[in-house]
Amino acid sequence: MAAIAALATLVMGVAAGDAVAQTRGARDGGDRVPRFESLKSANVHLRVGPGTQHPIDWVLQRANLPVRVIAEAEQWRRIVDAAGTVGWVHQRMLSGRRYGLVTGEVRALRRDPDRTAVAVARLEPGVVGRLLECREGWCRMEAGGFRGWIARADIWGIDPDEMFK
Repeated sequence: MAAIAALATLVMGVAAGDAVAQTRGARDGGDRVPRFESLKSANVHLRVGPGTQHPIDWVLQRANLPVRVIAEAEQWRRIVDAAGTVGWVHQRMLSGRRYGLVTGEVRALRRDPDRTAVAVARLEPGVVGRLLECREGWCRMEAGGFRGWIARADIWGIDPDEMFK
């Protein structure tokens, strides 16, 4: 139970007692923390601390994977992925381009933002697609050469109340 509470704290922000403050980064023009970004590369070293002197704990091997930035320390970003893996990466390994990860079961990518709209594709769990726009309960996504709308609740990589175009 304590492990679940600790993970929830990490996902929502910096754990209590963490020496790194939530700040606004110079590179990103003062974006909020926490926020979603994506991995630029298919080979990103996730370190236990902010700096190359800290050991590599994981290697994330999927370009465009959405991650949540939960803290910043100079050019380093503490991130968490959809599986709850937490670590530090250099800011140059992240992109502000938005992607979503399909969660749960096979999901329909629909022609219009409506549950009754025609499905243009079916997306397996784990598919990563580029988010083009999000409003209300829907996101317009491009995945596997298809474009359409997917229910916001069916993807990981965007906050429930976040909208963008």
